[in-house]
Amino acid sequence: MSRTPVKILLVDDEPDVLEFLSYSLKKEGYSVFTASNGKDALNIAKQIDPRLIVLDVMMPEMDGMETCREFRSLEQFKNTIIIFLTARDEDYSQIAGFEVGADDYVTKPVKPRVFLSRLQALLRRGETETKKSSIRVGNIELDEDKYMVYKDNDELNLPRKEFQLLQLLMSKPGRVFTREEIMNKVWGTETIVGDRTIDVHIRKLREKIGDDYFKTIKGVGYKFDL
Repeated sequence: MSRTPVKILLVDDEPDVLEFLSYSLKKEGYSVFTASNGKDALNIAKQIDPRLIVLDVMMPEMDGMETCREFRSLEQFKNTIIIFLTARDEDYSQIAGFEVGADDYVTKPVKPRVFLSRLQALLRRGETETKKSSIRVGNIELDEDKYMVYKDNDELNLPRKEFQLLQLLMSKPGRVFTREEIMNKVWGTETIVGDRTIDVHIRKLREKIGDDYFKTIKGVGYKFDL
């Protein structure tokens, strides 16, 4: 029995980009849907429930950042993989994308092999994130199965990358994770991000969970401990 094709939603206001990426993905056996703006993307996604969404950053009506933020606010898309397409290569745009819940980004002009490699790596990683367990350290509980975090039994709403970073640190309380190890395990070896990305995500977690849990080991990395 053949497997059901993975559904992918492409969102870009440039018809040439949609046509080019659609052709590349369909050739690999994916089921491809398209939208030219954020509002249409939300409506289509609610109907088809894609496994992965590719969002252009600069779009009319709703830009990619706003659209991604809206997707992550909906329970249906909490674990959907989201990749940004951007013509900008500055650190701030990468960090802004990860802060609103993106899993990766690809810069334009898009190179088909790089694009497909990133996409396939994210899909493989997503398949392994199933039926796990809960971790508790002090008054913080992380439910890996439900993809939820609780502090004093109150639910915390964490973007995907913040959750994955916390999940890594909580997996071995007291152990120091190097910056390189964190980058590879949370963002993957094929994702190139700015050096400040980890620091920004740690700062966000400290704001939501508390300073006391996160220890900075200067020149090395971070650990999660009481």
